[in-house]
Amino acid sequence: MDSIVLEWIGYGASLIIALSMTISSIVRFRIINLIGAGLFSAYGFMIGSVPVGVMNGFIVVVDIYFLIQFFSKKEFFEILKVSSADSYLLKFLKFHREDICKFYPDFNQTPNDNTIQYFILRNMAVAGVLIADKQDDKTLKIILDYVIPEMRDFKIGKFAYHNLHEKFIECGYQRLKADKTSPVHIKYLVKMGFVESADGNLEKKLTT
Repeated sequence: MDSIVLEWIGYGASLIIALSMTISSIVRFRIINLIGAGLFSAYGFMIGSVPVGVMNGFIVVVDIYFLIQFFSKKEFFEILKVSSADSYLLKFLKFHREDICKFYPDFNQTPNDNTIQYFILRNMAVAGVLIADKQDDKTLKIILDYVIPEMRDFKIGKFAYHNLHEKFIECGYQRLKADKTSPVHIKYLVKMGFVESADGNLEKKLTT
């Protein structure tokens, strides 16, 4: 193979591995690191460097092992309703405010008597929080739907919306609304079943 092509394969593999180091989500880190290490392993064997090929091949095996463990492991999820004055909730929002503002640039609301708020627990650790504002008897507006970086893999969002679905219906709510914030969060809400509403924002109808 042409030496210039080999060089670019090496550069590409290095770039992918470096990129993986900047990712906080454990699952995404493993997937991207797996791709980079696999490419680097192939590069090592192609240039005749067996140690590089073998070492990165080992990293590929380790990444695959942990991904299999992650996707096959049974995890415990729970929804915990908390009051607007819950001290841990207020500390949680303050601690993660900078990261929250990446997805909700205008978020500055403190939970109050007109909001309902839930902690999403993963293996009994707080993984995220969902806060909704009571617009009227039939509508809830999602004020905040936040998961800490290392827990972002869509499992938590799917669990939260699935399990709160029936609770909201039992309380008489017929729809969820959400403002468009960042492109990343809009994409996430679409995955959760939200669609564009007549007012240009996002909406999810609650049906039995």
